[in-house]
Amino acid sequence: MGAEMEFNVKRDVFLEAIQKTLGIVEKKTTMPILSNLLVRTLSNRIRIMATDREIGLVADYEAEIIREGDITLSARKLHEMVREIQGDTIHVAKNERDVVVLTCNKAVYRIPGIPADEYPAVTDGDDLPMSKIKGNLLREMIRKTAFAMSTDEMRKNLNGVLLETEKIDENVWLRMVATDGHRLAMSKMDTGDQDFMVLEKGVIIPRKGLVEIRRLLEDEPGEVMLGVRKGTCVIKTDHILLKVSLIEGEYPDYRRVIPSEKGVVVGLEKDKLIHALRRMSVISSDRYNGVIITLSNNGIQLNSTNPDVGEAKDEIDVDYHGEERSVGYNVTYLADAIEVVDEERVEFEIGAGMKPGVIRAAENANYFCIVMPLKL
Repeated sequence: MGAEMEFNVKRDVFLEAIQKTLGIVEKKTTMPILSNLLVRTLSNRIRIMATDREIGLVADYEAEIIREGDITLSARKLHEMVREIQGDTIHVAKNERDVVVLTCNKAVYRIPGIPADEYPAVTDGDDLPMSKIKGNLLREMIRKTAFAMSTDEMRKNLNGVLLETEKIDENVWLRMVATDGHRLAMSKMDTGDQDFMVLEKGVIIPRKGLVEIRRLLEDEPGEVMLGVRKGTCVIKTDHILLKVSLIEGEYPDYRRVIPSEKGVVVGLEKDKLIHALRRMSVISSDRYNGVIITLSNNGIQLNSTNPDVGEAKDEIDVDYHGEERSVGYNVTYLADAIEVVDEERVEFEIGAGMKPGVIRAAENANYFCIVMPLKL
């Protein structure tokens, strides 16, 4: 019985290709084929595709093609099989009953497939205007904002990050904003390009799409291509194309939240502050996760009291001479905001009364996080 599709591929290449699809394929779905990835042979490579209808991935990898064909296979089972195989090269062959046989050394796996013609189409977005961007900078922007996204399913437009462009001097700048109503994180970067694409109004990239973009960029230190059009965002590397459907809806006017009046600004060592906040968070629980921050001459006192757990106190020396000020914050929100700062020092702006606090990197105006205070 002859093979309908047959190729040899390096085990490590095949494993990496399959791993890229695991975050996209649906674990629980009414359409079993959406738990599958599609394998298709081209002249000297294989193409792996995955989609959940909202996100689509198309990736090409080198392989030795013996017979051309295609099939869809369970992404998770295929991953487990290839992960456990030991050897350099895997021989893959599909028979006429749509069963795929994987052979490596003496190990043989058989896995049933579903014909590829039942698989939803994933277009390659070739006609989309694209702009070059440094992959590591885009990844950093996601890292500095994604933590502030909302997880409230009722507020769909906040379940993602806002991506927008702005012309500053000659160049186009890219800005990302995320908020859940209690905190707001903003990161921006100079694309270094006068002709970078301009988004007339911002677009909202959903949480799952953002996770996949970040995962893709982890392996891309160099430049990638970015394109946005008609409710779709596309990221393209040398051999991978990722398509993400954007969230439809208006993003709230985040500029209204940015405090117009300057609070009291104190400079602190990032590590000292983050460790002090972590000591406070030991006391926190789902019911109570507040920390009271009191600013007085030459010091910041942190105090966390939880009737169910106990009490924690700590103090950090700061260069401050002025009136005493006490404000309560969610300890996790403060820690999240400070954690993503790369610089050694942070600026903590403490607002008066119920005005928000602002965390910034010292000497870097490209990131800030606003945290609303708690009622004490």
